[in-house]
Amino acid sequence: MAEITITEANFEKEVLESDIPVLVDFWADWCGPCKMLSPIIADIAKEYEGKVKVGKINIDEEQGLAMKYRVASIPTLVVFKGGEAVKRSVGAVPKSQIEALL
Repeated sequence: MAEITITEANFEKEVLESDIPVLVDFWADWCGPCKMLSPIIADIAKEYEGKVKVGKINIDEEQGLAMKYRVASIPTLVVFKGGEAVKRSVGAVPKSQIEALL
């Protein structure tokens, strides 16, 4: 499964009610580090298919979610398990560091 686009409308179903952990990438079109991270996030979505759901939230389009989860800098990665935000990483980080979050 490729990454899914997460919005206010599907956030509860896709993230909070997910049976498996969810890695959420808070990003924006104009963010250079976000563009650097994007292929790594896509790789993780493929490699961890069935074990981890990967979603992307565009902070320009979903400012409410960005504020709710205190996203001050992007890219910010947040791991949700059982409906709770349990881990986070800020900035462009290597794949190994993202895998360590999972």
